[in-house]
Amino acid sequence: MEEIKKYWKPVVHVVLISAICVMAFLIIKSVQKPLTFNAEQKRRYDVTIQRLKDIRTAQLAYRSEFKKYTGCFDTLIDFLNNGEFRVLRIIGDLDDSATVASGKIIRDTIRIPVLDSLFSKGYPADSIRFIPFPKGIELKPELVGIEFEMGTNNIVAGNVTVNVFEAKVPNNVLLFDLDPQLLFNFNLDRELKTGYAGLRVGSLTETTNNAGNWE
Repeated sequence: MEEIKKYWKPVVHVVLISAICVMAFLIIKSVQKPLTFNAEQKRRYDVTIQRLKDIRTAQLAYRSEFKKYTGCFDTLIDFLNNGEFRVLRIIGDLDDSATVASGKIIRDTIRIPVLDSLFSKGYPADSIRFIPFPKGIELKPELVGIEFEMGTNNIVAGNVTVNVFEAKVPNNVLLFDLDPQLLFNFNLDRELKTGYAGLRVGSLTETTNNAGNWE
């Protein structure tokens, strides 16, 4: 019996050490998973929020010209690439009563390109429709070149009919390859706090002053 104990004692030590190592690994992994999820979620949210802000900027410019929003990306992109703003240019001092009285004030309407007015030079207007997945993500074929959901609607607010727009992407698309359980929990939290499990600017059902649900 003493001989058996002599041989089993090292084995038990090895088993215990192995079990401790496995437990330590599992604990570290359980702590690391949320950290990894949060970091990647933020990375994707940051670039997507900026794209949604750009869509909002483009939509507001479109409405300033046509008195309504558009639910079509082709129309919005064509407006960015080829549209022009009408700008009133005034030559003369409006504060000079003599100049005004003599009719020497010149009012002239000029046109300036929409894209150059809204964004920096070289802005890729044709890409405004696409969800901007950051580099390093292996996309499933069905997610390559996927577009934001966008639409417009007329709603009644305070006895006034208001034209509104919305652009959005669900978390299940944007964060498709992250931990399923953590994504499920995150979706529940976003649904509770913002009413939508994803990123959205504007609304088709209420007036939000074109706010994003991250603001």
